Parts: sequence; structure tokens; C-alpha cells
Amino acid sequence: MRYLAPAKLNLFLHITGRRPDGFHNLETVFQLVDLHDEIDIQVRDDAAIVREPPPLDPVLAGLTEDADLTVRAARLLQQASDIRQGASIHVTKHIPAGGGLGGGSSDAATVLRALNDLWQLHWPEERLADLGLQLGSDVPVFIHGRNAFASGRGEVLTPVSLQPRWFLIVHPGVAVSTREIFTDPRLTRDTPPLTMRALPPDGGRNDCEAVVRARHPEVASALDLLAPHGARLTGTGACVFTAFGDRAEAAAVAQELPARWRSFVVRGAQDC
Repeated sequence: MRYLAPAKLNLFLHITGRRPDGFHNLETVFQLVDLHDEIDIQVRDDAAIVREPPPLDPVLAGLTEDADLTVRAARLLQQASDIRQGASIHVTKHIPAGGGLGGGSSDAATVLRALNDLWQLHWPEERLADLGLQLGSDVPVFIHGRNAFASGRGEVLTPVSLQPRWFLIVHPGVAVSTREIFTDPRLTRDTPPLTMRALPPDGGRNDCEAVVRARHPEVASALDLLAPHGARLTGTGACVFTAFGDRAEAAAVAQELPARWRSFVVRGAQDC
């Protein structure tokens, strides 16, 4: 069976404090987009969880199976449900790794959702989301598969309806470590909390942007070049995005970008 794992954009990202558990409290709006990884899953009778073949993506090729979020997700669900079946998992990557688009979290969530069906567990979304939170703060939004305002670590979700838009996403060829950004002493962690009724009408800001700019000049270059179009950083980077009313306008701007950068013209989705 083949499943699609969507990417996300953070329309804004505010860091409102550091938590006693070492994580951060944040507020964001997750916008799903129609850029996907493809995941093929085959149920096995021998209870093995196998990644085949190894990833071709150069950023992921060095990952061991124990570090691969898709394998970890399958093993976690297998252990939590005490199921005796296994799975063979093959991921075709289209979402850039380390780009702030949530590709790894989406892949993990998609494996959980898929195996919940294939293994006939019939777990409700909330139970899957609680399990997925052990793998990453972005996993729950992909489990639910809906655009949402998020708070807490990112797991407290309120569905939102977003206007149809096209987005130009630019990946400037670097991978950004979420851990390094969140541990950087220059990161501000004191943005006042919002309410749903006070969401930024212009999309707001990303509190991680200054740190990512300082650590990754190529991301700063992409932000500066696309500044006239309202460029913003998604997540902890490295991808930069701009919103447009139609596909043609987004595609025209993409044609002006340096050849060394990857670009994607995608449509915002309401759910997946």
C-alpha cells in the first residue's frame, strides 16, 4: 500500500517559554501543503520492522534503522499494541530534510496511521497522537491531518480554516538542526501568548529566524531575496516561503531564483 505524507508550513512561530521538561512552549499555525513524501508499506507475518531499501536522500542515507523515525514509529506502535505482525517500509523522499517542513514527523505519523489500518488496531486519532508525541512535537498535527493553531509543545491543537493560497517554498541547500536552534542562547523565549481571536492577520513572525539567519548565511540570503514578497521562515528552517493568490504568480517568482536553490510551488490544503 502507498501512502502520502504531506509537508507543513508554520505561518508563524512564537516561543513563549521554556518548560521544566526541557522542551519549549510555542504557538503556531500549521498549514498543510500538497508536497508529499511517498511511503510504501507491506505487512509482514514475522514481526520484523524493516526499512527497505536504505534511503537515497544524502541527508538520510547515514541514518541507522534505530534512528529512522518511520522505523521507530512502527516499532513503537507494535510494542504499544502488542501486535505480532511486522512491516516493510519504503520511503521516497520529496520533502527536504532539515527544512522545517516536518517531513520526518509527517513520515512517522503516516506510518502510525497506515499501520493502525493495516494491522486492524482501530485506535482513535487521539490515542495515536499521544503515542506519536513520543517521536516529535509535530507528529500529532499530521496524525489529525488538519490545519490547526497549536500551543504547548505543538500538540495542543485547535482546527482552523485557512483561505486557499499558493505557496512558493525555497530550500537554499542547507539542513538546519532543530536541536541546535532551540539550544542556541540567542533564541528569544519570552513572546507573550496569543489567543485564537488574536492570531496575527499578516502571518506573524518566526522567533527562530534571527538565530537561523546568524547560523546559516544561505538562509539569510533567501529571506533577503524574497523579502519583497513577504518571505518567512518555516519552523526552525531552512526553508523559506511566500504566499501568493495564484499558481502562475508563484511560478514566475520561482523562475527568478538562483539555480543552486530548490523551489516548490505548492497549494495549501485544508486536510490530508
